[in-house]
Amino acid sequence: MPGSWRRRPWRRVLARSMQFCLKYRKRVPGEAAEMKPVTLGLSVFALSLAGFAAHAETACADLMKTPLPHAQVTKAVSEAVGDKQVCKVDVTSKPTADSDIRLSLWIPEGAAWNGKFVQLGNGGFAGQIPVAQFGRVVRAGYAVSGTDDGHQSKVITAADWALGHPEKITDFGWRAVKETTDISKALIKAQKGGGPQKSYFNGCSDGGREALMSAQRFPNDFDGIVAGAPAAYMSQLFGISAVQQQAMTKPGGYLGAPQRDLLQKASIAQCSPGEPFIRDPAACHFDPGKLACKPGQTDECLTPAQVVSAKAMYTGRTDAKGNVLFPGFSPGAEGLNGGWNAWLTGPTDDLRPHAMGFAFSSDAFKYFAFQDPNFDFLKMDMGAQYATAQKKMAEEVDAPNPNLTAFEKRGGKLIQYHGWNDPAIPPRSSIRYYEDVRKTMGNTDSFYRMYLIPGMLHCAGGVGPSNVDWLAELDSWVTAGKAPGEVVAQGGAGQSPGGPPSQVLCPYPAVARKAGEAYACAAPKKG
Repeated sequence: MPGSWRRRPWRRVLARSMQFCLKYRKRVPGEAAEMKPVTLGLSVFALSLAGFAAHAETACADLMKTPLPHAQVTKAVSEAVGDKQVCKVDVTSKPTADSDIRLSLWIPEGAAWNGKFVQLGNGGFAGQIPVAQFGRVVRAGYAVSGTDDGHQSKVITAADWALGHPEKITDFGWRAVKETTDISKALIKAQKGGGPQKSYFNGCSDGGREALMSAQRFPNDFDGIVAGAPAAYMSQLFGISAVQQQAMTKPGGYLGAPQRDLLQKASIAQCSPGEPFIRDPAACHFDPGKLACKPGQTDECLTPAQVVSAKAMYTGRTDAKGNVLFPGFSPGAEGLNGGWNAWLTGPTDDLRPHAMGFAFSSDAFKYFAFQDPNFDFLKMDMGAQYATAQKKMAEEVDAPNPNLTAFEKRGGKLIQYHGWNDPAIPPRSSIRYYEDVRKTMGNTDSFYRMYLIPGMLHCAGGVGPSNVDWLAELDSWVTAGKAPGEVVAQGGAGQSPGGPPSQVLCPYPAVARKAGEAYACAAPKKG
């Protein structure tokens, strides 16, 4: 049995050494005199034990024999990753008869391992293990794992795998992540002779949802969590998409490139004149109705139907009285490549069904909610019919629970971030969750920080600098007690043209305001 005392002779040596130290302590009269030899003996022993344990590491190939509940190791090979030798393990897990969860785990061998473990989240509807991201994590010394969420697909917007497979929806919703956590830790223990000293989860988008799901459902699994742009209210996202797409389907309602450029230009001019992006979107109350065409005007304006579509984009889903049920998107990047054209409108009306938000929502209603490949969400009743669909989907895929008491009590730390110009998941949904947690638990600064990033698109990109090593920030908080405060995001990779090289980010609700030639965190504007 891996990790047993019988197969770990160094543990018997440890026990005998401790017995010797206790005996030696009794023979020495006087407290001060007796403590020195005991401390020295344990220190010398600890150093020798560390070297012994490193050499006692199980060979990577031997992990093929590791017994796992309802799971099988299918590959265990040692390969070079940069200047490190890494044990690469593949596993298939079948917790139910209809499950087919694939996961991969990379473990740095020998002294290359820093003693910590990171599980990475997915994007979209998954279907692929995020191995492309493993290299940078393992080069930093971490063991790293990820899963395909229980199905295999080359298209992350596709959900046809869920047709007739309710267990696969559960696997996607939360079970595959939990299986990956437990199996990864078991294999690390089998290979290293002990589990990781610290365990972290890092994900954005669907991975952010998985991150919050882990904190809510399995609070003891991770010492620290990074939740980027979390799709915590996934079923509600499909609802606002339905409202927005139905509006653009009406005659004259489509928002083409000229309208998107106009909206971006006007919103920035109103809320951050002279800037490449809106610095404080929370204080920006932009009304697209002001751009409505006047009699005889055809250029640089919006038709009545386009005004309705634009308002749906910003407002989201409302009730009959106009009260917001779920928020829409923030102004300031409507015309940016990779923004609305990629997620909401498509580059042209005939290509709108290929926009990612359209594709996600169409498949979600077809396969998650109604199990009908012919269902057309453009014709869906947004009253009772949507309510039924939303309730059914929410049971497995939503992560809205604001009670993180168990996670806080176990000493967990949570960093959440979201781009203010995210065209996939409204940043105000992150504000909603953060404020719900504070209403439930009171002051959460001791374990929970959130950052809203001006000018950032979905998880990356945009005019606003957004590159931050959130894993390093989290590790510093967990291991050194250094809570993140003012953080500087760098531009460069993935940044759209026209933005500054860096920007100051502040823990919500503080915002960065210009003080002389620089920016510093300050209280938000009221109103």
